[in-house]
Amino acid sequence: MANYVYSSSPHIKSPRTTRRIMIDVCIALLPACLAGCILYGTANVAFPQYGWLSFMHLAICCISSVASEWIFLLCCKKPFKQILRDFDFTSLVTGLLIGMNLYPTSKWYVGVLASVFAVVVVKMLFGGTGKNIVNPAIAGRIFAFIAFGAAFGGSMYYVNMASGASQAFPSPVTGGEVMAGATPLQALFNAKYTNTLTNVDLFLGTGVPGTIGETCKLALIAGGIYLVVRGVLNFRWPLVYIATTGVVSVLIALIGGATFGEAVKVFLPSILSGGLILGAIFMATDYVTTPNTKLGNYIYFVLLGVLTAVLRKAVKGEAVSFVILLGNLLVPLFDLAIRRKPFGYVKPERKPRPKKVKGDRTVSDEKVIAKEGE
Repeated sequence: MANYVYSSSPHIKSPRTTRRIMIDVCIALLPACLAGCILYGTANVAFPQYGWLSFMHLAICCISSVASEWIFLLCCKKPFKQILRDFDFTSLVTGLLIGMNLYPTSKWYVGVLASVFAVVVVKMLFGGTGKNIVNPAIAGRIFAFIAFGAAFGGSMYYVNMASGASQAFPSPVTGGEVMAGATPLQALFNAKYTNTLTNVDLFLGTGVPGTIGETCKLALIAGGIYLVVRGVLNFRWPLVYIATTGVVSVLIALIGGATFGEAVKVFLPSILSGGLILGAIFMATDYVTTPNTKLGNYIYFVLLGVLTAVLRKAVKGEAVSFVILLGNLLVPLFDLAIRRKPFGYVKPERKPRPKKVKGDRTVSDEKVIAKEGE
Protein backbone atom coordinates (compact mmCIF):
# COMPACT_ATOMS: atom_id res chain seq x y z
CA MET A 1 0.00 0.00 0.00
CA ALA A 2 2.96 2.31 0.56
CA ASN A 3 3.59 2.36 -3.21
CA TYR A 4 0.15 3.83 -4.01
CA VAL A 5 -0.27 7.56 -4.54
CA TYR A 6 -3.52 9.07 -3.28
CA SER A 7 -4.94 12.29 -4.71
CA SER A 8 -8.25 14.11 -4.80
CA SER A 9 -10.53 14.16 -7.82
CA PRO A 10 -10.67 14.75 -10.74
CA HIS A 11 -8.59 11.80 -11.92
CA ILE A 12 -9.27 12.18 -15.66
CA LYS A 13 -6.46 13.97 -17.49
CA SER A 14 -7.14 15.96 -20.66
CA PRO A 15 -5.20 18.40 -22.82
CA ARG A 16 -8.12 20.85 -22.46
CA THR A 17 -6.96 22.72 -19.40
CA THR A 18 -8.23 26.00 -18.00
CA ARG A 19 -5.21 27.73 -19.49
CA ARG A 20 -5.90 26.30 -22.95
CA ILE A 21 -9.56 27.33 -22.79
CA MET A 22 -8.73 30.86 -21.68
CA ILE A 23 -6.16 31.22 -24.46
CA ASP A 24 -8.87 30.23 -26.94
CA VAL A 25 -11.19 32.85 -25.45
CA CYS A 26 -8.47 35.50 -25.79
CA ILE A 27 -7.99 34.55 -29.44
CA ALA A 28 -11.76 34.70 -30.00
CA LEU A 29 -11.94 38.21 -28.50
CA LEU A 30 -9.15 39.63 -30.66
CA PRO A 31 -11.23 40.19 -33.84
CA ALA A 32 -13.79 42.30 -31.96
CA CYS A 33 -11.02 44.25 -30.19
CA LEU A 34 -9.22 45.00 -33.47
CA ALA A 35 -12.49 45.87 -35.21
CA GLY A 36 -13.42 48.31 -32.44
CA CYS A 37 -10.04 50.06 -32.60
CA ILE A 38 -10.06 50.24 -36.40
CA LEU A 39 -13.65 51.43 -36.71
CA TYR A 40 -13.19 54.15 -34.12
CA GLY A 41 -9.89 55.17 -35.67
CA THR A 42 -10.69 55.24 -39.39
CA ALA A 43 -14.45 55.73 -39.46
CA ASN A 44 -14.52 58.66 -37.04
CA VAL A 45 -13.40 61.59 -39.16
CA ALA A 46 -13.95 64.04 -36.31
CA PHE A 47 -11.72 62.22 -33.78
CA PRO A 48 -9.48 59.63 -35.47
CA GLN A 49 -7.45 59.39 -32.26
CA TYR A 50 -10.31 57.38 -30.76
CA GLY A 51 -8.73 54.32 -32.36
CA TRP A 52 -5.54 54.71 -30.32
CA LEU A 53 -7.57 55.56 -27.22
CA SER A 54 -9.51 52.32 -27.65
CA PHE A 55 -6.27 50.33 -27.89
CA MET A 56 -4.94 52.15 -24.82
CA HIS A 57 -8.03 51.23 -22.77
CA LEU A 58 -7.73 47.57 -23.75
CA ALA A 59 -4.03 47.49 -22.85
CA ILE A 60 -4.55 49.30 -19.51
CA CYS A 61 -7.36 46.94 -18.47
CA CYS A 62 -5.35 43.82 -19.38
CA ILE A 63 -2.25 45.01 -17.50
CA SER A 64 -4.32 46.08 -14.49
CA SER A 65 -6.16 42.74 -14.29
CA VAL A 66 -3.05 40.58 -14.55
CA ALA A 67 -1.10 42.80 -12.16
CA SER A 68 -3.94 42.72 -9.62
CA GLU A 69 -3.96 38.93 -9.57
CA TRP A 70 -0.18 38.64 -9.28
CA ILE A 71 0.11 41.27 -6.55
CA PHE A 72 -2.70 39.60 -4.59
CA LEU A 73 -0.94 36.22 -4.79
CA LEU A 74 2.39 37.78 -3.82
CA CYS A 75 0.70 39.30 -0.78
CA CYS A 76 -0.49 35.77 0.04
CA LYS A 77 3.22 34.81 0.07
CA LYS A 78 3.15 32.64 -3.05
CA PRO A 79 6.50 32.34 -4.85
CA PHE A 80 6.77 34.34 -8.06
CA LYS A 81 7.85 31.26 -10.06
CA GLN A 82 4.78 29.37 -8.90
CA ILE A 83 2.52 32.29 -9.85
CA LEU A 84 4.09 32.41 -13.29
CA ARG A 85 3.82 28.63 -13.71
CA ASP A 86 0.16 28.50 -12.59
CA PHE A 87 -0.99 31.54 -14.57
CA ASP A 88 -4.16 30.45 -16.41
CA PHE A 89 -5.01 33.64 -18.40
CA THR A 90 -8.39 34.08 -16.67
CA SER A 91 -7.42 37.55 -15.46
CA LEU A 92 -6.32 38.48 -19.00
CA VAL A 93 -9.76 37.50 -20.32
CA THR A 94 -11.37 39.62 -17.59
CA GLY A 95 -9.20 42.60 -18.56
CA LEU A 96 -10.07 42.25 -22.25
CA LEU A 97 -13.80 42.08 -21.53
CA ILE A 98 -13.71 45.11 -19.23
CA GLY A 99 -11.76 47.07 -21.83
CA MET A 100 -14.28 46.08 -24.49
CA ASN A 101 -17.06 47.46 -22.28
CA LEU A 102 -15.46 50.90 -22.10
CA TYR A 103 -15.89 53.83 -24.47
CA PRO A 104 -12.95 55.53 -26.21
CA THR A 105 -13.87 58.66 -24.25
CA SER A 106 -13.77 56.90 -20.86
CA LYS A 107 -11.23 58.09 -18.31
CA TRP A 108 -8.14 55.89 -18.06
CA TYR A 109 -8.55 55.29 -14.31
CA VAL A 110 -12.04 53.83 -14.78
CA GLY A 111 -10.61 50.75 -16.49
CA VAL A 112 -7.90 50.39 -13.86
CA LEU A 113 -10.29 50.49 -10.89
CA ALA A 114 -12.88 48.30 -12.62
CA SER A 115 -10.20 45.68 -13.37
CA VAL A 116 -8.87 45.72 -9.81
CA PHE A 117 -12.39 45.38 -8.41
CA ALA A 118 -13.25 42.52 -10.78
CA VAL A 119 -10.10 40.50 -10.12
CA VAL A 120 -9.43 41.17 -6.43
CA VAL A 121 -12.91 41.56 -4.94
CA VAL A 122 -15.06 39.40 -7.21
CA LYS A 123 -12.55 36.65 -8.03
CA MET A 124 -9.56 36.35 -5.70
CA LEU A 125 -11.33 37.06 -2.39
CA PHE A 126 -13.75 34.23 -3.20
CA GLY A 127 -10.92 31.76 -3.75
CA GLY A 128 -9.65 32.40 -7.27
CA THR A 129 -10.47 30.74 -10.57
CA GLY A 130 -13.69 28.72 -10.46
CA LYS A 131 -14.78 30.02 -7.05
CA ASN A 132 -16.41 33.31 -8.08
CA ILE A 133 -20.21 33.43 -7.78
CA VAL A 134 -20.67 36.06 -10.51
CA ASN A 135 -18.78 36.84 -13.70
CA PRO A 136 -15.88 39.17 -12.76
CA ALA A 137 -16.02 41.18 -15.99
CA ILE A 138 -19.75 41.81 -15.58
CA ALA A 139 -19.22 42.92 -11.98
CA GLY A 140 -16.36 45.22 -13.04
CA ARG A 141 -18.46 46.77 -15.78
CA ILE A 142 -21.36 47.47 -13.42
CA PHE A 143 -18.95 48.81 -10.80
CA ALA A 144 -17.59 51.32 -13.34
CA PHE A 145 -21.08 52.30 -14.47
CA ILE A 146 -22.41 52.89 -10.95
CA ALA A 147 -19.28 54.43 -9.45
CA PHE A 148 -18.25 56.82 -12.22
CA GLY A 149 -21.33 57.55 -14.31
CA ALA A 150 -20.36 60.19 -16.85
CA ALA A 151 -16.66 59.38 -16.50
CA PHE A 152 -17.49 55.86 -17.64
CA GLY A 153 -18.21 57.21 -21.10
CA GLY A 154 -21.94 57.48 -21.73
CA SER A 155 -23.05 57.95 -25.32
CA MET A 156 -20.59 58.80 -28.04
CA TYR A 157 -20.74 62.35 -29.38
CA TYR A 158 -19.53 63.33 -32.81
CA VAL A 159 -18.56 66.98 -33.04
CA ASN A 160 -17.87 69.14 -36.08
CA MET A 161 -14.28 70.31 -35.66
CA ALA A 162 -14.94 73.56 -37.56
CA SER A 163 -18.09 74.74 -35.80
CA GLY A 164 -17.75 72.85 -32.52
CA ALA A 165 -21.39 71.74 -32.78
CA SER A 166 -22.79 68.23 -32.63
CA GLN A 167 -23.84 66.76 -35.94
CA ALA A 168 -24.99 63.54 -37.56
CA PHE A 169 -22.24 61.03 -38.27
CA PRO A 170 -22.64 59.11 -41.58
CA SER A 171 -21.85 55.46 -42.08
CA PRO A 172 -19.03 54.96 -44.61
CA VAL A 173 -20.81 51.85 -45.94
CA THR A 174 -24.49 52.72 -46.37
CA GLY A 175 -24.55 56.46 -45.74
CA GLY A 176 -26.98 56.01 -42.86
CA GLU A 177 -26.67 58.51 -40.03
CA VAL A 178 -26.90 58.40 -36.27
CA MET A 179 -27.53 61.64 -34.43
CA ALA A 180 -24.99 62.79 -31.89
CA GLY A 181 -25.55 61.58 -28.36
CA ALA A 182 -27.67 58.52 -29.18
CA THR A 183 -26.56 54.92 -29.38
CA PRO A 184 -28.62 52.71 -31.73
CA LEU A 185 -30.27 51.06 -28.73
CA GLN A 186 -31.33 54.43 -27.31
CA ALA A 187 -32.64 55.44 -30.72
CA LEU A 188 -34.69 52.24 -30.84
CA PHE A 189 -36.66 53.22 -27.72
CA ASN A 190 -36.55 57.02 -27.84
CA ALA A 191 -38.55 58.78 -30.50
CA LYS A 192 -36.65 62.02 -29.93
CA TYR A 193 -33.50 60.45 -31.39
CA THR A 194 -33.22 60.11 -35.15
CA ASN A 195 -31.41 56.93 -36.13
CA THR A 196 -31.27 55.88 -39.76
CA LEU A 197 -28.49 53.33 -39.46
CA THR A 198 -29.38 50.16 -41.32
CA ASN A 199 -29.12 46.62 -40.01
CA VAL A 200 -26.00 46.24 -42.17
CA ASP A 201 -24.38 49.12 -40.27
CA LEU A 202 -25.33 47.54 -36.94
CA PHE A 203 -23.93 44.18 -38.06
CA LEU A 204 -20.64 45.55 -39.41
CA GLY A 205 -20.25 48.26 -36.77
CA THR A 206 -19.89 51.08 -39.32
CA GLY A 207 -20.98 54.39 -37.87
CA VAL A 208 -22.17 52.72 -34.67
CA PRO A 209 -21.46 54.63 -31.43
CA GLY A 210 -21.07 52.47 -28.36
CA THR A 211 -18.47 50.62 -26.35
CA ILE A 212 -15.30 49.34 -27.99
CA GLY A 213 -16.27 45.68 -28.08
CA GLU A 214 -19.92 45.94 -29.07
CA THR A 215 -19.50 47.79 -32.37
CA CYS A 216 -18.76 45.02 -34.89
CA LYS A 217 -21.18 42.10 -34.47
CA LEU A 218 -19.51 40.23 -37.35
CA ALA A 219 -16.25 40.07 -35.40
CA LEU A 220 -18.04 38.88 -32.25
CA ILE A 221 -19.84 36.12 -34.15
CA ALA A 222 -16.57 35.07 -35.79
CA GLY A 223 -15.03 34.73 -32.34
CA GLY A 224 -18.02 32.71 -31.17
CA ILE A 225 -17.72 30.35 -34.16
CA TYR A 226 -14.04 29.84 -33.30
CA LEU A 227 -14.98 28.82 -29.75
CA VAL A 228 -17.65 26.43 -31.05
CA VAL A 229 -15.15 24.78 -33.42
CA ARG A 230 -12.63 24.48 -30.59
CA GLY A 231 -15.27 22.82 -28.40
CA VAL A 232 -15.16 25.59 -25.80
CA LEU A 233 -18.65 26.99 -26.41
CA ASN A 234 -21.99 25.24 -26.81
CA PHE A 235 -23.68 27.16 -29.64
CA ARG A 236 -27.18 26.53 -28.21
CA TRP A 237 -26.93 28.89 -25.26
CA PRO A 238 -26.00 32.15 -27.04
CA LEU A 239 -28.63 31.40 -29.72
CA VAL A 240 -31.31 30.78 -27.09
CA TYR A 241 -30.44 34.04 -25.29
CA ILE A 242 -30.31 36.16 -28.46
CA ALA A 243 -33.40 34.64 -30.09
CA THR A 244 -35.46 34.98 -26.91
CA THR A 245 -34.52 38.65 -26.61
CA GLY A 246 -35.58 39.32 -30.19
CA VAL A 247 -38.87 37.43 -29.94
CA VAL A 248 -39.87 39.05 -26.65
CA SER A 249 -38.98 42.48 -28.06
CA VAL A 250 -41.38 41.82 -30.96
CA LEU A 251 -44.11 40.71 -28.52
CA ILE A 252 -43.61 43.86 -26.43
CA ALA A 253 -43.98 45.98 -29.58
CA LEU A 254 -47.22 44.16 -30.44
CA ILE A 255 -48.56 44.69 -26.92
CA GLY A 256 -47.65 48.36 -27.22
CA GLY A 257 -49.96 48.78 -30.19
CA ALA A 258 -47.62 48.27 -33.13
CA THR A 259 -48.81 46.41 -36.19
CA PHE A 260 -47.35 43.00 -36.96
CA GLY A 261 -45.20 44.44 -39.74
CA GLU A 262 -43.86 47.20 -37.49
CA ALA A 263 -43.20 44.77 -34.63
CA VAL A 264 -41.26 42.32 -36.80
CA LYS A 265 -38.93 45.15 -37.86
CA VAL A 266 -37.85 45.47 -34.23
CA PHE A 267 -36.33 41.95 -34.17
CA LEU A 268 -33.01 42.60 -35.93
CA PRO A 269 -32.26 46.03 -34.37
CA SER A 270 -33.00 44.62 -30.91
CA ILE A 271 -30.43 41.82 -31.25
CA LEU A 272 -27.85 43.83 -33.22
CA SER A 273 -27.92 46.89 -30.93
CA GLY A 274 -26.11 47.28 -27.64
CA GLY A 275 -24.00 44.62 -25.97
CA LEU A 276 -26.36 41.66 -26.37
CA ILE A 277 -24.15 39.59 -28.69
CA LEU A 278 -21.00 40.39 -26.70
CA GLY A 279 -22.71 39.40 -23.46
CA ALA A 280 -24.44 36.32 -24.88
CA ILE A 281 -21.29 34.79 -26.38
CA PHE A 282 -18.54 35.76 -23.97
CA MET A 283 -20.11 36.61 -20.59
CA ALA A 284 -23.36 34.76 -20.02
CA THR A 285 -21.75 31.44 -21.05
CA ASP A 286 -19.06 31.48 -18.37
CA TYR A 287 -18.62 27.88 -17.11
CA VAL A 288 -18.54 28.86 -13.44
CA THR A 289 -21.69 31.01 -13.43
CA THR A 290 -24.06 28.84 -15.52
CA PRO A 291 -26.25 25.92 -14.38
CA ASN A 292 -24.86 22.38 -14.35
CA THR A 293 -27.76 20.73 -16.20
CA LYS A 294 -29.11 21.06 -19.74
CA LEU A 295 -32.64 21.85 -18.52
CA GLY A 296 -31.24 24.41 -16.10
CA ASN A 297 -29.32 26.09 -18.93
CA TYR A 298 -32.39 26.29 -21.16
CA ILE A 299 -34.40 27.93 -18.38
CA TYR A 300 -31.48 30.20 -17.47
CA PHE A 301 -30.85 31.58 -20.96
CA VAL A 302 -34.55 31.96 -21.77
CA LEU A 303 -34.92 33.91 -18.53
CA LEU A 304 -31.96 36.14 -19.50
CA GLY A 305 -33.56 36.87 -22.87
CA VAL A 306 -36.95 37.74 -21.38
CA LEU A 307 -35.44 40.00 -18.71
CA THR A 308 -33.17 41.73 -21.24
CA ALA A 309 -36.07 42.61 -23.56
CA VAL A 310 -38.34 43.74 -20.72
CA LEU A 311 -35.74 45.83 -18.89
CA ARG A 312 -34.51 47.44 -22.11
CA LYS A 313 -38.04 48.62 -22.81
CA ALA A 314 -38.49 49.76 -19.21
CA VAL A 315 -35.28 51.79 -18.91
CA LYS A 316 -35.03 52.66 -22.63
CA GLY A 317 -31.40 51.64 -22.69
CA GLU A 318 -28.96 48.80 -22.14
CA ALA A 319 -29.59 46.22 -19.42
CA VAL A 320 -27.55 43.17 -20.48
CA SER A 321 -24.92 43.50 -17.74
CA PHE A 322 -27.47 43.80 -14.94
CA VAL A 323 -29.51 40.90 -16.32
CA ILE A 324 -26.47 38.60 -16.48
CA LEU A 325 -25.46 39.61 -12.94
CA LEU A 326 -28.94 38.79 -11.67
CA GLY A 327 -28.88 35.49 -13.55
CA ASN A 328 -25.53 34.57 -11.99
CA LEU A 329 -27.01 35.04 -8.53
CA LEU A 330 -29.91 32.74 -9.40
CA VAL A 331 -27.72 29.89 -10.70
CA PRO A 332 -27.29 28.20 -7.27
CA LEU A 333 -31.08 28.00 -7.03
CA PHE A 334 -31.27 26.35 -10.47
CA ASP A 335 -28.65 23.80 -9.43
CA LEU A 336 -30.49 23.15 -6.17
CA ALA A 337 -33.87 22.64 -7.86
CA ILE A 338 -32.64 20.73 -10.93
CA ARG A 339 -30.15 18.04 -9.94
CA ARG A 340 -28.03 16.02 -12.32
CA LYS A 341 -28.52 12.24 -12.12
CA PRO A 342 -25.35 10.35 -11.13
CA PHE A 343 -23.71 8.22 -13.81
CA GLY A 344 -25.23 4.73 -13.84
CA TYR A 345 -28.18 5.78 -11.70
CA VAL A 346 -31.14 3.40 -11.92
CA LYS A 347 -34.45 4.50 -10.49
CA PRO A 348 -35.50 1.99 -7.82
CA GLU A 349 -38.72 0.13 -8.35
CA ARG A 350 -41.51 1.00 -5.99
CA LYS A 351 -42.79 -2.07 -4.21
CA PRO A 352 -46.56 -2.15 -3.82
CA ARG A 353 -47.72 -1.79 -0.26
CA PRO A 354 -49.38 -4.92 1.10
CA LYS A 355 -53.11 -4.66 1.35
CA LYS A 356 -54.38 -4.49 4.89
CA VAL A 357 -57.02 -7.07 5.66
CA LYS A 358 -59.69 -6.09 8.14
CA GLY A 359 -58.95 -7.55 11.52
CA ASP A 360 -55.25 -8.10 10.83
CA ARG A 361 -52.57 -6.12 12.61
CA THR A 362 -49.31 -4.96 11.02
CA VAL A 363 -46.09 -4.20 12.86
CA SER A 364 -46.86 -0.48 12.77
CA ASP A 365 -50.30 -1.16 14.28
CA GLU A 366 -48.71 -3.07 17.16
CA LYS A 367 -46.37 -0.14 17.87
CA VAL A 368 -49.25 2.34 17.93
CA ILE A 369 -51.30 0.11 20.27
CA ALA A 370 -48.30 -0.36 22.58
CA LYS A 371 -47.65 3.37 22.68
CA GLU A 372 -51.29 4.13 23.47
CA GLY A 373 -51.22 1.51 26.25
CA GLU A 374 -48.34 3.30 27.91
